[in-house]
Amino acid sequence: MCGIVGYVGSRDAVPVIVEGLRRLEYRGYDSAGVAVVCEGRLARRRSAGKLRNLEEALRAEPLSGQFGLGHTRWATHGRPSEENAHPHQDCQGRVVVVHNGIIENYLPLKQRLAAAGHRFVTQTDTEVVAHLVESHLQEAGGFEAAVRRAVAELEGIYALVLMDAQDPQRLIGARRGPPLVVGLGEGENFLASDVPALLSYTREFFFLDDGEMVTITPRAVHITNAAGQTVTRAPQRITWDPVQAEKGGYRHFMLKEIHEQPRAVRDTLLGRIGLEEGEVHLEELGAAAAELARVRRVLLLACGTSWHAALVAKFLLEQVAGVPAEVDYGSEFRYRTPIVGEDTLAVAISQSGETADTLAAFREAKDKGALPIAICNVQGSMLTREARGTLLTHAGPEIGVASTKAFTAQIAALCLLALHLGRLRGSLSPARCRELLDQLARVPHLMENALLASGRIDELSKPLSKAQGFLFLGRGINYPIALEGALKMKEISYIHAEGYPAGEMKHGPIALIDENLPVATLCLPGRTYDKMLSNVQEVKARGGRVLAIVAQGDTQVRSILEQPHDIIIDVPPIDELWSPLLSVIPLQLLAYHVAVRAGRDVDQPRNLAKSVTVE
Repeated sequence: MCGIVGYVGSRDAVPVIVEGLRRLEYRGYDSAGVAVVCEGRLARRRSAGKLRNLEEALRAEPLSGQFGLGHTRWATHGRPSEENAHPHQDCQGRVVVVHNGIIENYLPLKQRLAAAGHRFVTQTDTEVVAHLVESHLQEAGGFEAAVRRAVAELEGIYALVLMDAQDPQRLIGARRGPPLVVGLGEGENFLASDVPALLSYTREFFFLDDGEMVTITPRAVHITNAAGQTVTRAPQRITWDPVQAEKGGYRHFMLKEIHEQPRAVRDTLLGRIGLEEGEVHLEELGAAAAELARVRRVLLLACGTSWHAALVAKFLLEQVAGVPAEVDYGSEFRYRTPIVGEDTLAVAISQSGETADTLAAFREAKDKGALPIAICNVQGSMLTREARGTLLTHAGPEIGVASTKAFTAQIAALCLLALHLGRLRGSLSPARCRELLDQLARVPHLMENALLASGRIDELSKPLSKAQGFLFLGRGINYPIALEGALKMKEISYIHAEGYPAGEMKHGPIALIDENLPVATLCLPGRTYDKMLSNVQEVKARGGRVLAIVAQGDTQVRSILEQPHDIIIDVPPIDELWSPLLSVIPLQLLAYHVAVRAGRDVDQPRNLAKSVTVE
């Protein structure tokens, strides 16, 4: 949610900021703006809508300057408009601010400041911050001190970047909740809400912790904690190639990222599989690795697509490791009375490592004594810093709002965790582990084969793009994939889709089935295969149109279905445990092609943000 870019150096700041904002478009936004100090005066350009509108405004009225900041806004307070777009300023045009998050006490602050003579011109909570800093400037004795006093009065969550027009080569950032990163350059430095914004300029980053402030100038970075004490830490080196954040010839980022899944899974497995000895090597978990032996229960915490990965992990952990596993929505965990003990392993799953609800649930589990580890795609993110150990996925930057490669990379990491726990607990023999690892190592190649169906699915999507709804059915370890398929369809096509465990169909959803409802069924070999055949028969008996995902060589499903009314899509055969890594691919492609046929903005679907950094 919301993109922030700040720059101080010798380049023209405007192109740096605009390009950085473009690389953050995946976060979701509805207005954009930039502010620089030009010839000693603060100047802004803002616009509602997409970044191209801001670029048009800049062509009409150019700006230049070596110091500045920019923002893409996802509206919370006040409708999307040029007036409400960031950056916001104080009465004098001296203080300018951009903000991601929510200032919960903005109304009493606004009333107090208005009574003191401050003039407000927007409906936003963010404008309060600029006026609050202005109110402290004289008594505080300097811009940094004024910002620190203002931040101490704020309630809520925020990532803030501020600039003083009288000292523009100094930007100040503050974090409580949403992410804020510092990019380190030669004679220049940067601030941003996410790494991809800055990869063209630097690979060296500081990640701010909650409660910290940072001051950057072209040649210095100074981080302090809430008490004003200097914080010293080593920068993190990000190995992502900037080209990974480009479309690479694909029509959309989402399609590129669907096709990157074999590489993402291969990289996530790389160096962690010991085929000869039948072991999984997870020494990177650090201190947590030695404590896994005490685990008697696993608690999986996640939101959205990561929650579906957690559901897959529940099946893996119980079948492979023989350990009880529970899955909780991060957004619900704190609002019951969870029972967590020292024998509980709490696994938080988040692509960004900054998901607010997942972080809050993780902290609660930690406070109750659980052993906390993270499955995450971003080294140095808040989640990785708060975990006792982290199992990094190596999906690379994921730009499309609808997660694809991060999801399968998470499942791959969770497969490794389940196998490791199985060996540690003695519930999995070296021979069986070796067999499963051998199959898992072949999955990336099988994923490449599954992706060959993209062209055919594109053709099939023509009539399906006119559907009013979809039903996705699965059983066992592929039930979460049915949920994920439905979520993808909803997210990017805006067509209502329902994901259900197929055994529950007779308990309500069967009432939806008629000749107009496409029903996607996951009919893959395993302990529930015969049950799925019965469910397909039930759909056919009521005139439903079946789209069946089957293993190559399957004949039983084909004998039930009628072509061309029904559709069959093959995926390579694989052990049931690893089948979600293959069965999800045709569902991702189906959602993508249906959405494109329907004319949707696939990479930036309406109302959604990539990183949900507020509750």
